[in-house]
Amino acid sequence: MHYIHSYMTVRTVTSDRRCREPESPALNPSGPALAAMIARRVRGLLAACLFAYVALLAALPARAEQVLIFAAASTTDAVSDIIDSYRVATGADVVASFAASSALARQIENGAPAHLFLSASPIWTDYLAERSLLAPGSRRDRLGNRLALVAPLDSAVAVSLTAPVSFNALLGDGYLAMADPDHVPAGLYGKEALEALGAWREVSRLVVRGNNVRATLALVERGEVPLGIVYQTDATASERSRIVALFPESTHTPIQYPLALVAGQSTDGAQAFYDYLLSPEAAVIFEQHGFTVR
Repeated sequence: MHYIHSYMTVRTVTSDRRCREPESPALNPSGPALAAMIARRVRGLLAACLFAYVALLAALPARAEQVLIFAAASTTDAVSDIIDSYRVATGADVVASFAASSALARQIENGAPAHLFLSASPIWTDYLAERSLLAPGSRRDRLGNRLALVAPLDSAVAVSLTAPVSFNALLGDGYLAMADPDHVPAGLYGKEALEALGAWREVSRLVVRGNNVRATLALVERGEVPLGIVYQTDATASERSRIVALFPESTHTPIQYPLALVAGQSTDGAQAFYDYLLSPEAAVIFEQHGFTVR
């Protein structure tokens, strides 16, 4: 918001009238006549000030349009760095809201004013597309990822995920942290992988459900659970956990991150940032954070 301060300079003119006779009432008004004259002058002064204020506002540059992107929690670090890079290059005002893709999709369905949606799963992009809530032709499968089994940094657990695994033996008296396998993409992929390995029936009763993949990783980092399932990109960025093994890609649906513009929100600023997310400059940043760029 711009605050404009107007300073009015009043010039006082003095004359030596000591030797002159008093002026007539017509030239030296008092009472109602004086009040009327002052009122006219005040109105004129206010009109002049208002005109100057409007002219000054017109001369100011328009306030930059703010662009809002809803992005999967697993893209927090990468998208934040891309926004910083874009802001330096263009001066544009871009903000992001990070959460589970399922939660973000429902917020958009309920009228949240997001301009772009970057989901960790085609499921929630499809959900919005089926409701005509995405701009036609704007969907792009931008990123890929891997699924990782992680443990606290000081854990000595070791396992291969290429053969049937006994999670009861691995967990002992502990639990397995996962993003909600009923709604959150990382949890959905994790459940698929465990089913493929024949372990879901055994381990499902031992699952601690996180709201998103970052909340799941935090449980592992704090040592509250011995194992968790998260994306490789999140695990790589963590300094308090380690990757025990990567799930074979054949055990779950390919992990894809579709990007799209939200219907009815396709402004020039949103289109420009959408184009930047698809640019080689953004691709470099995504790859630095461990994503596969498509």
